[in-house]
Formats: sequence, structure tokens, C-alpha cells
Amino acid sequence: MSAPFLTLEPLIEALREAVEASGWDLSGLQKTTSHQFEGRWDGESTRSAYLFFHRPDGPDFASVDIYLDETSRGLTGNIAIVVDLVPLGVVGEASHVLTALARLSARELEGGQRRPITLRFRMDDAEESAESADTEVRFKVRLPRSVLRAGRPTVFSWTDTVMAAFAEILRSPELALLTEADEPADE
Repeated sequence: MSAPFLTLEPLIEALREAVEASGWDLSGLQKTTSHQFEGRWDGESTRSAYLFFHRPDGPDFASVDIYLDETSRGLTGNIAIVVDLVPLGVVGEASHVLTALARLSARELEGGQRRPITLRFRMDDAEESAESADTEVRFKVRLPRSVLRAGRPTVFSWTDTVMAAFAEILRSPELALLTEADEPADE
């Protein structure tokens, strides 16, 4: 049995190596420490890390983001594939799109773990047309505590499984319909 992960740094390194082994390059790494909490966190501090990855060979509309948190209660985190979709006016009814994306997530990502989905719309200015709003989906998987306790080989295996599922999501016809731009590419 391998040693469990107890602090951020070894976990960051293991996840980075595992994601890079699947063909994604590290784009950025940010670490933060937070203090001065009140309420139930009074007297505590947390350390967090954000890792961002891109594929050098595309697609340029997708990235992998990892969020990790170290507290006195242990490590937590998640890994997500983030995909820019066509504008809101092209996406269609949000509830239908979210239902289709949830089905895609359930089909490709292993059950028995939390798999949140976020569908986000964003306008750069309040006077813009809602139809032109940017649209993004995040397919997330929570990092199970059992994987953290099992150590490095299990983290590699788990991450490899998640990255393979993300690859299937990116290849899916459901997602292709939502990422095809109807505008000509910039020359």
C-alpha cells in the first residue's frame, strides 16, 4: 500500500504528472493561503492550489482545471474539463442543454462519485444582447477521499480514468453540436 496524501505538494505533483501523461500541458499553477476566518473556521488557515492545462494540439475551446484544498480536516479537490460552447442564442433552451450534458456526463464519467455540472452564461456588458452571451460548461469530478488515502498509484489510475472519460466527452456528438461555431474562423 502506498502512503496517503496528507499535504498539497505531493498531490499537486502526482496530478500534474498524471494529466500531462494524457497529453495535456500545464498552463498555470496558482497556490494561495487563506487566514482570518470567522465562525466555524475561526483560527484556521487553508492552502489551495489551482492547476490549469491545455492541449498543445487542440482543441482550443477546452481546458482541464484542477482545484485542491488543504485544511485541518484534510485534502479535498476536483478536476474539471471546461468547454467553451457556442453563444447562448445558438445553444438553445438552457434546461434542455443541461439535461443533455448531464446525460453525457453520466454516460462517460464513472458512477459512484460526485459529478457536478455547471452551465454558465456570461456577458461582457449589461447592454449586450443576451443571445451573444458566452456559454461554458464544466464537467467536474470530485476527488474521492478513498483515492487520496490510497496514495500515488491510485491517484494515477483514477486520473487516467477521468482523463479518458473527458476525452470521450470531447469526442461526443452531443458536445460537437454545441462547439461548432457558425462564424468563419479568424484568418
